[in-house]
Amino acid sequence: MNPRLRGWLLLLAAVLAEVTGSISMKAALDDPRLYTITGIAYAGAFVLLSGVLRLGVPLGVAYGTWAAAGVALTAIGSAVLFGEPFTPLMGMGIVLIAAGVLLVELGSSHTRRARDTVEL
Repeated sequence: MNPRLRGWLLLLAAVLAEVTGSISMKAALDDPRLYTITGIAYAGAFVLLSGVLRLGVPLGVAYGTWAAAGVALTAIGSAVLFGEPFTPLMGMGIVLIAAGVLLVELGSSHTRRARDTVEL
């Protein structure tokens, strides 16, 4: 598998693990047994994020994407699962988060291409 694709798939798994940990933490308020899932999910998220970094994804891109996607998906998940409010302003915030992550990725890709061109 292409290392770049593998990095993005690992990053997706890390995001989903982090969101699972956050959602299960809220659910554990009613059922403390779910704290086990919270711990496992958070540990898994960090292990997966480490794997992403080992594949060469820049820290700013990996962590920025992980954190931003986690915030967005947790907000959506908590609205769906727990009936927490999700306002238009929150929706706009998620759009801005996505735009910011895209800009960080584009900037990082541009820098890598420029560096690779110079090294040739």
